[in-house]
Amino acid sequence: MSSHVGRRDSETGATVYWDIDAIVADLRTLRVRSLEERQRRDRPPKLPSRKAMSEILDGLSAALFPNRLGRPELTDEGIDYFVGHTLDVTLRDLMEQVYRELQFSAGRDALAEPLRRQAVAITRDFASRLPRVRQYLESDIAAAYQGDPAARSVDEVLVCYPGVTAITYHRLAHELHLLGAPLLARIISEISHSTTGIDIHPGADIGGSFFIDHGTGVVIGETAIIGERVRLYQAVTLGAKRFPVDDSGMLVKGNARHPIVEDDVVVYAGATILGRVTIGKGSVIGGNVWLTRSVPPGSNVSQAQVRSESFDGGAGI
Repeated sequence: MSSHVGRRDSETGATVYWDIDAIVADLRTLRVRSLEERQRRDRPPKLPSRKAMSEILDGLSAALFPNRLGRPELTDEGIDYFVGHTLDVTLRDLMEQVYRELQFSAGRDALAEPLRRQAVAITRDFASRLPRVRQYLESDIAAAYQGDPAARSVDEVLVCYPGVTAITYHRLAHELHLLGAPLLARIISEISHSTTGIDIHPGADIGGSFFIDHGTGVVIGETAIIGERVRLYQAVTLGAKRFPVDDSGMLVKGNARHPIVEDDVVVYAGATILGRVTIGKGSVIGGNVWLTRSVPPGSNVSQAQVRSESFDGGAGI
């Protein structure tokens, strides 16, 4: 029936048009959408597995530090074989998780073969960056050992310190984030968060010789940039001051909203630094400071001191 065909009303004599074509088209659209939603519910794309990623992290950690996080009984002759075998198994598992993320993001109708090739490329690039990750971690471990008088050995720092675990996981997650696997990176950061109490977004850019002492409650936002030889203590927040929205009222994603912390900065326990501010090189931010402005290099920022004064007979009031 055409929408231009009408029928005469017997009571009024007027011709009534129903616009049937448009209604039929709208109903068809709704049917198709409903069918697609049912199919998606019945056969949703597989998400990456958090359990699998936890095992992958164990494998990567063992490959990076085979004597301490792998098998302590390894001989010099057997280390390379262990590292090679562990990497081969772990990277194959990682490739499958990368593929799952790509498939989930692309949707059910995406062709499998191009996604497989992309997953292989991402995993290969990630593997090539592992030596650089190891170099960064060596500087982080050294910074922790040198910066904590309670540390008795670098081995103790590696296996016991939550800050070192957190930065190890972060450096792996950050590479995946840069390579186009942000969901896997976020899963790793949440595994780290659950394990250590330290919350570092995988997008944060962190320089070498980084040390988080104690660590519980530390939060570092997505767009934070941290220089070399920076030290943070527990409960430090490098966060956003505000969350701008677009014309439709939705939060703007990805804008630079977290602090820049330059080289050789120390931030003591409980300090909160918010917004796209810059903490200049060599500055010291005292405990429990609330800071929403930039400070120049060499600054020493502390809480205002409480003054105790007596007023006799109303003097001074």
